[in-house]
Amino acid sequence: MVKIIKRKSLGVQPVYDIGVEWEHNFLLSSGFIASNCFNKSHSTAYAYVTYQTAYLKANYPTEYMAALLTGNSGNKDKIKSYIAKCADMGIDVEPPDINCSNIDFTPVGKKILFGLSAVPNLGDGAIESILIARRDNEGEFKSLSDFCSKVDLRTVNRRTLETLIHCGAFDKMHDNRNQLVEYLDAVISWGQKRAKERNSGQMNLFDMLGGGTGEDGEVKSFDTAPLMPKIEDFSPQEKLKKEKEILGFYVSANPLNTIKPAVAIVSPVSLSNLGDCKKRQKISAIALISSVKKIMTKKGDPMAFLQLEDLSGQVEGVVFPSAFGEIEEYLEDDARLIFWGNADRKDDKVQFIVESVEPVETVKMIMVELTIQEARDRRKQENLKNILQKQAGNNANEAKIPVVARIGIGQEGKLVRLDRKFWVQNDAIAVTALNNANYKARSEYILPH
Repeated sequence: MVKIIKRKSLGVQPVYDIGVEWEHNFLLSSGFIASNCFNKSHSTAYAYVTYQTAYLKANYPTEYMAALLTGNSGNKDKIKSYIAKCADMGIDVEPPDINCSNIDFTPVGKKILFGLSAVPNLGDGAIESILIARRDNEGEFKSLSDFCSKVDLRTVNRRTLETLIHCGAFDKMHDNRNQLVEYLDAVISWGQKRAKERNSGQMNLFDMLGGGTGEDGEVKSFDTAPLMPKIEDFSPQEKLKKEKEILGFYVSANPLNTIKPAVAIVSPVSLSNLGDCKKRQKISAIALISSVKKIMTKKGDPMAFLQLEDLSGQVEGVVFPSAFGEIEEYLEDDARLIFWGNADRKDDKVQFIVESVEPVETVKMIMVELTIQEARDRRKQENLKNILQKQAGNNANEAKIPVVARIGIGQEGKLVRLDRKFWVQNDAIAVTALNNANYKARSEYILPH
């Protein structure tokens, strides 16, 4: 252990460590100068923790991701990012379940059960009341009325129940969320009455004998629970919209899941990695518009600010007047589009500068069929490159149609996405040129129609 007895400035000196450039020199009793450096013990500790973390992620991926989600349960952006990472790793994150979910995210086989601590409007008191009622009941809640008759409705209030319904916590017992929401006022009033009767000891004869449950799963007793209103459920789009409004992200499903094949072919940049892109680099991204704000500039020209999101995160999109007129018709809430433009930084915030868009459903690609022998033939390879480079034009950034080669015969062939520099501008002209050169090529949509 070295004791520092004095500190003084030595002026400008060569620095050979990771210390700061000012006031970092210390005069030791031996007469030597010590610097504020990153010592070996500190480096070793970090390396050891890194190794442990890598080992757990490689050998216990479900448990590792569950712990990661639990540790960030209060951060919506990180939870969304980690759920997307789980999907990439083949791990399903299931919605909250009123009968199974615990406080933390829980690994169950190859799946992770959503933790109640990450559900908004659900405080510690409400979670404790639910877990106590579940434990004392020694079994599952059979219905919403059964749930309301057993939990403390002073802590599990209407707002809490509505949140649980919209995020899918009751789906396994009753999947009509609209019906459950409309049922809340009546069943809460009934549940509060039942609680008062229990607390005062006014249990009736039929309660003591046990009422059982009816065909619809509702608890039946002398004081029968109110009947549910007959009402249609929300549409799938409405369900997801309300789910996202509450949680800040989708968990039971995601509108972007159906376009994963398109993402694999087009290989766009993930919004969470937008900050890694070089300035003015032409990029593409497949994303959902969650909100649109149209404004007028000081010169009276229209422009728009967009809230974009994909499976990895969210980012602000900017449509300047020069591009607004051409793409205005596509700027709607919940529109799934492929965006072309570049990344920009403003006040330490990354923005996507949108130059053009296209609905994902209308995006096409060119499929080139090659036998294994053709794929190995150098002359065939060079000829294919030359044709595609001519079809890309002088400005490769204008070529937005990807080219995919299927190497092999039939469904056993392997798909290979060609590099961005071999994309083309016009699919019909490119297919004609390829067919004239004795290549088997066709144009098709990247999503099945």
